[in-house]
Amino acid sequence: MISVSLDRLVPSHIKRFVPYIPSKPDDVLKKLYGCSRLYRLNNNENPLGPTPEARKVIKGFPPPRASIYPSGDAYHLRYRLAEIYGLHPDQILVGNGANEVITFVIKAFCQEGDNIITADKTFAVYEWVAEFSGFEARVVPLKDYGFDDEGMLQQIDERTKIIFLCNPNNPTGKYWDENRLIRFLDRVAGRQIVVIDEAYFEFVEKDDYPNGITLLNEYPNVVVFRTFSKMYALAGLRIGYLVGDMEVVNIIRRTCVVYSVNGLAQVAALASLDDQEHILRTRELVKQGKEFLERELTNMGLEIVYGEGNFMMIRLPISDSLAYRKLMTQGVMVRTMTGFRFPNWIRVTIHKMEAMEAFMESLQKILSIN
Repeated sequence: MISVSLDRLVPSHIKRFVPYIPSKPDDVLKKLYGCSRLYRLNNNENPLGPTPEARKVIKGFPPPRASIYPSGDAYHLRYRLAEIYGLHPDQILVGNGANEVITFVIKAFCQEGDNIITADKTFAVYEWVAEFSGFEARVVPLKDYGFDDEGMLQQIDERTKIIFLCNPNNPTGKYWDENRLIRFLDRVAGRQIVVIDEAYFEFVEKDDYPNGITLLNEYPNVVVFRTFSKMYALAGLRIGYLVGDMEVVNIIRRTCVVYSVNGLAQVAALASLDDQEHILRTRELVKQGKEFLERELTNMGLEIVYGEGNFMMIRLPISDSLAYRKLMTQGVMVRTMTGFRFPNWIRVTIHKMEAMEAFMESLQKILSIN
């Protein structure tokens, strides 16, 4: 048998990188942990599911279309988004989930020796993509569970290409208000690309929360991310998009992989856009769930952190990985936060009340045992 010299072939930055191991399918997990049900409170999914119009197009998707390549640039979806936002369609790029558009931007602007700036306790994919692409990720500690503006600015040097701002931040829920964001952008002064990740945009109702897309004319170095995975509940179809200045997007387009977004995802996303009632129903569910969890967890004397978005963080008196395993035996799945550099914390997705009550009952049970 021929031997392969992997040590010589694999770049040093890949050798250092630890791969992400996704969770097993529900049927395997239920068998593994001996539970008959499974409430998935780990991925910030929308428990209401897709909008009624999206359900119709998913159910009625003609099987013969599965044999035909989709629109390579999500043509109809881009044109509808452009109409909604008052933009040119070519200012929008659609990708296979937010992860792909993150990769598009980093590949477009970074070369060997460059760096990106992000926070140390935020959506980890910015850091991961930079590192497995061979670029330095400079992580700045949070300040009071929010981003440290000054700390990020101090990390900028001549090789900094991109700054990532998650707004609101996953997992803490803290957000940049409009005045603060504008002050930050003014100090960056166009020297770097500033990505504003608005994955949870549709959940936020605060008056001072900025709409990143409205800043593009004044700040052409801004790129905005949005997704259909969260509010619109299309996580399983994998579709997200970015919006930016025409010149900037034309550069990013050079790194795009055509046909990466499947046809069903495109028509389901398009069908989702005009359903404001779905957004209001989801916001009400999240509001009630947060109120319930805050009351119950405070009564237990547990520290909680939350803000905007459909999730809450909880500090436990035991290891988060131990809590995960014990909760799984009760049929409740949460996100451990050690990977976010929050050891002994868990993150819980706001869900229907049945799931929230099951979570609280299970949490009380496992903590009373320890």
